[in-house]
Amino acid sequence: MELKGLTINFLGDSITEGHSVEDKENNRYDNVLKELCSLKEVRNYGIGGTRIAHQFRPSAEARWDLNFCGRAEKMAPDADVVVVFGGTNDYGHGDAPFGKLGDTDRGTYCGAVRWLMNKLTDMYPNAKIVFMTPARRLGDERPSQSLHRYYPSLLLRDYVDVIIETAKDYDVHVLDLYTQLGIDPNIESDRVKYTAEGLHFNDAGHRVIAQRLKEYLESL
Repeated sequence: MELKGLTINFLGDSITEGHSVEDKENNRYDNVLKELCSLKEVRNYGIGGTRIAHQFRPSAEARWDLNFCGRAEKMAPDADVVVVFGGTNDYGHGDAPFGKLGDTDRGTYCGAVRWLMNKLTDMYPNAKIVFMTPARRLGDERPSQSLHRYYPSLLLRDYVDVIIETAKDYDVHVLDLYTQLGIDPNIESDRVKYTAEGLHFNDAGHRVIAQRLKEYLESL
């Protein structure tokens, strides 16, 4: 796909918002992609702390409950590409039930992923819809702390797999950052070089994300 002159909407959480990036204008991944590919416009819809699925208990910060499904319809409708980057907060501190593949209820993680993919393909029939899976994070091979009572063996990899498997039912493309980003914060050298604390990427980490996304979009 030729990217020059295109407009891309980015729906995401604190990583997309640019948490821990010192120079957001030049080094946040969406802005890096714009520069690398001569995009016409990038629209950033990242809100820190947010999850894909609807939550049941109010969060400490009200904005954290502005889930992806609820925000999708508020994005500008004329994008050539829509990139969704989320799921790590559903794993990290979400209280929505995990559910199962095939769920359509946006109150479960599995159902919310399906609902969001369905909504975006309806909203943008002529655009490329791309989901980026959660990237590796420090401690990601431990069960989700928020849902461990109900799902004692639920790992970040399980949240990744839901995105990959559900996309097969839609005209949705998936960039699996969990396996393809090349950054593992569980390795100290990677954590220090590319992240702030093992979760949020720093300026260098965002540039790696942008390069991987560029290569992936150009391959479509």
